[in-house]
Amino acid sequence: MKPLHVLVVDDSAVVRQAMTALLEDEMRVSTAADPFIAMKKMEAARPDVIVLDLEMPRMDGLTFLRKLMDESPIPVVVCSSLTASSSELTMRALQLGAVDVVEKPKVRAGESPSDSAIALIETIRGAALARVRRVGRAPAARPLTPAAPIANRLPNCHVIVIGASTGGTEVLRQFLDAMPADAPPIVIVQHMPERFTSAFARRLNESSAMDVREAAPGDLLRPGLALIAPGDRHITLLRQGAGTLAVALQNTALVNRHRPSVDVLFSSAARMLGNCAIGVLMTGMGRDGAKGLREMRTAGAHTMVQDEATSVVFGMPKAAIELDAAMYVLPGHALAPSVLEACTGR
Repeated sequence: MKPLHVLVVDDSAVVRQAMTALLEDEMRVSTAADPFIAMKKMEAARPDVIVLDLEMPRMDGLTFLRKLMDESPIPVVVCSSLTASSSELTMRALQLGAVDVVEKPKVRAGESPSDSAIALIETIRGAALARVRRVGRAPAARPLTPAAPIANRLPNCHVIVIGASTGGTEVLRQFLDAMPADAPPIVIVQHMPERFTSAFARRLNESSAMDVREAAPGDLLRPGLALIAPGDRHITLLRQGAGTLAVALQNTALVNRHRPSVDVLFSSAARMLGNCAIGVLMTGMGRDGAKGLREMRTAGAHTMVQDEATSVVFGMPKAAIELDAAMYVLPGHALAPSVLEACTGR
């Protein structure tokens, strides 16, 4: 197989050099200082993936992304710094069709360049498998009927746990928008860099009837609350006395090359909740979550995965299906109604 061709578009020469150094042993890398130069290079050689900065002087990254998605869709990974303003821009880019986000490359104290390269290379490989569509040609969003309150009608479901990766941000938004304000507590792992998860949670909270926020150590689970695992922290469930559940966060080793890992959350749910849980595995590259979902099914939980037709990348759901971990394989838009049906027993 010929190596992936990656085009890095960033006005910082330092970032372009760092990206090239991290990727050149695994991929063919070309660079451009702005979108105008990038478009000329794309005429000569179309890349498999574009790694895109958002804040550039001659044409900003969001404008370039809109143009790409309208005229000639290519998988785009946003490369952003960890600031409040850049986090909000990144959320807008994901809405416009970017498939993933990576942190601006840098080597931290005690971290070797190879550690940074692993996450970057995995993200780009996942993006190369993504299905991207021209703006206006994606399947029309199905209208959401406000869900009826479900309090006191939960025969067996105490907690919903969800895992997602590449392409998962929009599926999660659709899922949470379909949840009523008194839905069972939800705990989510979305593969995303540190600090971007807080902006992601704020964005989800704007449209959902639930209270959506980034998880903090010791947060108690309650109906109507959805918690997003912070980037760079595993999340697990723990008991805080009779009938009370909380979350714990750990900065322990990567699992399946991820932190947070879906497998860590799902395995915790299998141990703590048994058949009093629902597990949902959405779009993403790799196998994270498959083993944990199988543990949940063995423990008696309801388990479901997103189908291939609606997944941006079918890797994680496919791996779960291969392990016989999924009771149901459903389109993205059908996941929330199916979860509510399982919760209400209807």
